Amino acid sequence: MHVKKGDKVMVISGKDKGKTGIVLAAYPKKDRVIVENVNMVKKHAKPSQDNPQGGIMDMEAAIHVSNVMPIDPKTGEPTRVGYQVIDGKKVRIAKKSGAVLDK
Repeated sequence: MHVKKGDKVMVISGKDKGKTGIVLAAYPKKDRVIVENVNMVKKHAKPSQDNPQGGIMDMEAAIHVSNVMPIDPKTGEPTRVGYQVIDGKKVRIAKKSGAVLDK
């Protein structure tokens, strides 16, 4: 998968096209990611100990990983991802600028 938890990404298709956010969770087996403030859905919650009021809550739903692209740290634009071995470690690089995406 070309994105990881904590990556800053831009949505490139769908109803939230053009929005940016941080990846909150990645599900590689399902090829899906959850991005903050993207694909918001309403969840009906029963009253519980955590949420005594209950009611309708807004939360993020998962979107397909093919609909997001990482943002290049140098240019601030969405970029494709390449891989290189640096110091014996495989790292992700931005195709537009060549900057390393892994911290």
